[in-house]
This record gives sequence, structure tokens and C-alpha cells, in this order.
Amino acid sequence: MANKSKSRRRARWVILISIYTFFLAIIFGFVTQYFLNEIQSLIASFALLFMVVALGVIFDLIGTAAAAAKIGPLNAKAARRVVGARRGVYLVKNAEQVANFCNDVAGDISGVVSGTLAAILVYRLVVTVPVDQAEFYLGILLTALVAALTVGGKAWGKIVAINYSTEVILMVGSLITRMERPLAWFRKTQ
Repeated sequence: MANKSKSRRRARWVILISIYTFFLAIIFGFVTQYFLNEIQSLIASFALLFMVVALGVIFDLIGTAAAAAKIGPLNAKAARRVVGARRGVYLVKNAEQVANFCNDVAGDISGVVSGTLAAILVYRLVVTVPVDQAEFYLGILLTALVAALTVGGKAWGKIVAINYSTEVILMVGSLITRMERPLAWFRKTQ
């Protein structure tokens, strides 16, 4: 009976995360497109692209840390009332969902959006520098740069996440706890 219940929860999670991903991708895509349309500077546009790549790397680091972290040290810190430790315990207990959201949802969305941004930037560069075959070479170069930064960043993030999983999860738990505090009044009124 417990297996059926767990199977149903997982099925609900898959459906729910698919729906969340769809709407998050729309929101994330809209926001980045808006900023890219408003930003006329190529340097600022590249900065936006690299921020999207960095966001994917950071979320991948968090998801890996949640899967690698041991709950014991976080429980000990929670018992001593260390800020963020209780939220960290929650993240590790739900590592399957945290890793799925961080690594797959946020990581894949940032990958798709960074690819789109790179294509738009290539187009902008070709318009400003009209050289024969510029689009071809710039497209290859920018795609390779984004791929290298993404893969290299995620490789570095995995090293950090595995070696310092407790510290990463404690920091994320602390950040979430601090973000929740200003919203505490909202939950009390519901």
C-alpha cells in the first residue's frame, strides 16, 4: 500500500513539475527577451547572457549538493538553532525533488534561454559588423563559448557541491529562511 502511495506522489510530482516548468520557461523567456530588447549595448547584452549561464550553474550546484549532503550534520545544526539548518534538513529530505527542480528545470531553462540569447546576439553582431560569413563564424564561436562556460561551470559546481555539500545546503537554507521572514506576515493572514 505504501508503494502505491509513493508511486502516486511521484506521478503527481512529474505532472506538477512539468506544468511549473512550462510557466517558468514562459516567465524566464519573457523577462530575458524584455531586457534584451531594452538593452541596446552589446556589452550589457553579453552580461545578461552570462548571468543566465551563471544562474544555470548555480542551480546545478544546489541540486547536486542537495543530493550529496548528509542529513546528520544539518540535524545537529538545526538542534543548535543555526539559521537555515531546518530548511537545509528539508532540502536534503526532499533531495529528489530539489535536484530535479534545480538541475533539470532551472538548468534546462537557462540552457534553452542562453542558446536563444546567443542566437539573438549573433544576429545583432552580424547587423553591426556586416562581413561575409560573419554570421556563420560568430554563431559557431558564441555557441562554443556558451557551451564551454556552461559545461565548465557545472563541472566546477559539482566539485564544490560534492566536497562542500553541507555548507552549500546550509547557505541555501539560510538564504531561503531570510527570504521567508519578510513574507511571514502573509502566511499568518491566510
